[in-house]
This record gives sequence, C-alpha cells and structure tokens, in this order.
Amino acid sequence: MTRLRPLLTRLAPVLLLIAVTMLVAACGSLVPGASHSPTPSPTPQQPLAPHPLGATPWDLLAWAFTPIFQTLFLALVVLDRLTGNMVIAIILLTIIITMATYPLTKKQLISTRQTQLLQPELKEIQRKFKGDRTKASAAQQEFYKQRGINPAGGCLPTLLTMGLLIPMYSVFSGGLTNYDITGMLHPLGIDLAAMLNITCPPAPILDAAGHVTNACLDPWAFGINWSYPEPFTTGLYIAGFGFSFLAIISSLFQLVSSRQMLPPLDPRMADDPNAKVQRQMAYFLPFISLIYGGMLPAGLFLYWIVSSIIRIGQQFQVFGFGAMFPLFGWHPAFAAGHRPRHHVTLPQPKPIEPGSKASSAAERSKNLDRDLSAQATIRPNRSKQSGRRGRRR
Repeated sequence: MTRLRPLLTRLAPVLLLIAVTMLVAACGSLVPGASHSPTPSPTPQQPLAPHPLGATPWDLLAWAFTPIFQTLFLALVVLDRLTGNMVIAIILLTIIITMATYPLTKKQLISTRQTQLLQPELKEIQRKFKGDRTKASAAQQEFYKQRGINPAGGCLPTLLTMGLLIPMYSVFSGGLTNYDITGMLHPLGIDLAAMLNITCPPAPILDAAGHVTNACLDPWAFGINWSYPEPFTTGLYIAGFGFSFLAIISSLFQLVSSRQMLPPLDPRMADDPNAKVQRQMAYFLPFISLIYGGMLPAGLFLYWIVSSIIRIGQQFQVFGFGAMFPLFGWHPAFAAGHRPRHHVTLPQPKPIEPGSKASSAAERSKNLDRDLSAQATIRPNRSKQSGRRGRRR
C-alpha cells in the first residue's frame, strides 16, 4: 500500500478520464432523462429530467446519480443567470467546489507530506526484512500505528475530489446541450424556471451531425462552445485527431502540481526505485490529458484548469515549492529558504500503554530485530569454530 499510494494518487485522474470515455462510448452519457439510443443517426433529444427509479442496474445507477448531477447543474444554472457568461459561471462553480472540499484536501496533503517524511525509515524497515514480505508488511503497519498515520488517508480524499469529474462531465455534455431543462429545475417543488425566467424551446433543432443548435442555456462564451470538445468550435484537427489548447494548458498546470507534490531530493532515497518511478510518472502522466482534448467538453477542461490552479495554491500551504526547483539549473534564493505556512514535521511515535496490543506488537517487533541481529552475528562465529575443531581432530 505504501508503494502504490503515490502512484494511485497520480493515476486517479487518468483512470477516471479513461473510465468516462469508455462509459460514454459504451452506454451513452450518464445524464438523467437522456436518451441512450445506440443508433448513430440523429434522433430527437429527450427533455432533461430526473431519472425514475427502475429495476435494471442502469436505471438504479442513473437514479442514484441524479441528486449529484442536479445539485451541480442547478448551481451552474443559477451562476450563469446571475453572471450572464458561461465561462464566469464555470469558474465560480469550480471555486465553490474546491473550497467546499478543502478540508478533505488539506487532510490529504498533510497525510501525504507526513508519509514522505517517513520514507527513509520505511526504507530501513524494508531493508531489515528484505526477502520476507509478510514480516515487512507487519512491521510497516506497526510503524504507521506508532506514528498515528493512516496510509489510506492521502488516497480517499483525492479519489473523492476526482470523482466529481464524472458528474461535471455530464453537466457539460448533457445539461448544456439539452433543449429543455425545465424538468430539472424543480428541486423540492420549487419552480426555479419561473424564478430565473428560463424559457426553453418546444423542440430540438439538430444539425447534420446530430448536435443540438438551440440549447436552452447558451453554452457559447468568448467564441467557444463549452458544451462540446474544443475542436468542434475551432475546427483544429491534425490527421483526424482533435487539437485542444485547453488540454495543453491543463497539462502544464498538472505538471506544476505534480512537481510541487514531489519531495525534495533526499540522498538517502537516491537509489530507491519507487522514488524514481514516482518522479517519472510526475512528468509523464500530466500530458496524457492531451489525448482527450478532442473527446471531452471544453467546459470540463476549464473546470480542470481552474481547479488545478487552486490546488497549486493549496499545496503551496503544505509543500511550499516542493520539487519545483532546480528548474533547468536555476534554484532561486527565495525558494531555498521557504517555509510553508502549514509546516509538517516528522511524526513522533505515540506513547505505548503497558499491556495493550500495540505494546505486545512493539515488543514482538523488537524481539524479532534482536533475533535477526543475533543470527547475523552468531552464525558466522559458529561456522568458524566448527571449522577449526575439524582441523584439530
């Protein structure tokens, strides 16, 4: 778990995007009230409405998904009506989401930083029990308990935050492209359509490709339709592959965030293969999102860019500059002596109460260490003595 946690943390966005793409390709958009017709020809779009509870697994999933989708969609609708600009509405919604999840994010960052500080000691445990995974795993678990750290503490908040990408994808690809959204604007019996003065067209108008051209909400802002992939608006295709500037910007911010999360170079970890793989992934994974630039809505990349910028600021409170420097041989003085606002120190062992399970486990660990040390020192001496006795006889 210790070795996989940093890798899973960075793989989560990529795996989630792959899952979204496969889900959309196989089953259609997971949007309440949306049509799931597999036919490629343009078909009349269904009005957007909460999905009823059904007997099939798909209906059950869509029904359970509706409250999350409706909450995010209603927030976007209200912000769009207040600002009159879809880009500003997406940015404000992203800020609200990241601020609401900040307590979880802070907890995850502190847990990750504490685990980084303990890596040299964990490596020493692996060295002591080299060749015996069972004893090494037990020693690591006991080590975590003594330091009061949950190894999964840095994974769960990240997965929860990244899990919002799926409903946000549906909000942009399903909510912003629908011609009739009034069915979704009645939370708890409140008619938000009347309160916000929203009137939707009576029927959809489709182009030759099957895209709705008269969506109820205006998805256009600054010359981009934020409900479709960016190449749909710009027409930039290279060898049939959609080219997205938003995907490039998103990748660069993800690269900064990944480098910031890496610990500064430690000579004690220079020969650790896990640390090397972690650094390679930090440089490689951010650019995988370039592949999805021609598949995912432009609004989702805007959400990802803004959330990455905010996350960089949140990480700066705990990690500081992290492993951002040296950058092409440049190591500024202001980064060398910087102390983060939420400075995380090496967790100290918790006091062990006599007679507790932790005490007995700790004693077993100490006894095991003594046995290993004794075996390493006594056996060579015995072999030498037996050899000498044989020569005397």
